[in-house]
Amino acid sequence: MDWTTLAGTALGALVGIGSTLLADRARWRRDLADRTRQERRQIYVTVLTKYRLAYEDMYAAAARPAEGGAREASVQEAFRASGCDEARETALICAPQEMSDVLENVYATLRDLQDVFAAGEPPLDSPELQERRLKHAKAVWAARAAIRRDLERAV
Repeated sequence: MDWTTLAGTALGALVGIGSTLLADRARWRRDLADRTRQERRQIYVTVLTKYRLAYEDMYAAAARPAEGGAREASVQEAFRASGCDEARETALICAPQEMSDVLENVYATLRDLQDVFAAGEPPLDSPELQERRLKHAKAVWAARAAIRRDLERAV
């Protein structure tokens, strides 16, 4: 029996198995990266959507006529009901630190607006409030840009 034929066959089998394992590993890594990107995307969309719902509901609560502490309670309930705290916690746990910082900045501007809406001062049509709303809008736009960069990097 010729050992070179047997050795060649064994070597061919090892090369075939090795290349299959490498291809499977590359496919697995690509699939994992795709799943991670999709999960992050969903988390980011959810947190920004919940922040937006909180803002809109708090603004609506602040715009309704209220007496005493009814406005404050109404604004706080609108914030709580929005679900933005839960979405925020999910994002802080799952997102990279730089994204957590960006999303926290948006949350801080939202909480500032909550305080203003609850107090009723400054009035909703005042330039001071418009300045705070603009600060919040800029934080949201910065978050969107950072999210796009993060999702492109994950490709």
